[in-house]
This record gives sequence, structure tokens and C-alpha cells, in this order.
Amino acid sequence: MSWDRPEPFVIDLQVQADDIDGLGHANNAVYVSWLERCAWRHSQHLGLDLCEYRRLDRAMAVLRHEVDYLASAYEGQQLQMATWIVESDQRLKMTRHFQLWRPDDAMTLLRARTTFVCIEISTGKPKRMPVEFVEGYGRALSEPVSAH
Repeated sequence: MSWDRPEPFVIDLQVQADDIDGLGHANNAVYVSWLERCAWRHSQHLGLDLCEYRRLDRAMAVLRHEVDYLASAYEGQQLQMATWIVESDQRLKMTRHFQLWRPDDAMTLLRARTTFVCIEISTGKPKRMPVEFVEGYGRALSEPVSAH
């Protein structure tokens, strides 16, 4: 597999019957739920799970999704979703890139970019990232990809 960037965090997915819409392929909203699942698993992998979010009274909330749907997925297919943290101002905002890939035919089905903002859970208002977020997410910050 040739991922868009080096050293992705990857989860395995299988398209379920409930993911299929009236047109016979995975619904676009399901793709967005896979983005969230991948981002959350990566956060957990970095030690920033729900318990830590609650302890710190902070969370990374989605501010914006930009999604390019490139090809359809169908029931029973095995897929892989990769993510990279590509930007962080180490104060309020962080950006992830995603790539959804189907190993059977080496097809990229989706590319996405999500911008997150740090919020205080108790108020829902934007609040500066705690040091645990700066360090935890910072360890996973992807190097810029050079142009060819």
C-alpha cells in the first residue's frame, strides 16, 4: 500500500449491511462516522481517552470536515482507514488528514481533512489545549510531505 503520507495510524473496517443505502453502497454519512472512529482510536492510542478528556475537562471537537468521496464501498468489503495529524497550533486547533483504502483492488475510496478545536467540556466553549494535548498529539504530528 502506498499511503499518502508516511507512518499512518490505521484501523480495519468492514462494510456492514446497515451501512448500505438505497443506492446499494455505503452511505456517505457512514464514511464520516468512520473518520470519527479512526480519529478517536488514534487519540486513545496516544493516551488521550475519554477518562483523560474528562479529567482535564477538555476535548477535541470537530469544527470542519472536508471530504472527497472518490469511489463506493459495498457490503462485506474489508477497508482500511488511515489518519495523520498534519497541523497543530498547540493552542486551539488541530488538523487531521484521512485516507480510506480498499486492499482488494488498491483503490483509495476517500480522502478527507478534519479541523478540530479544543473545547472545555463543562462549558462547550473553546479553551486552550492543556499540556497533555500539546505533548500527546504533538508526538503524532506528521512531517510535511515534500512535493515531487
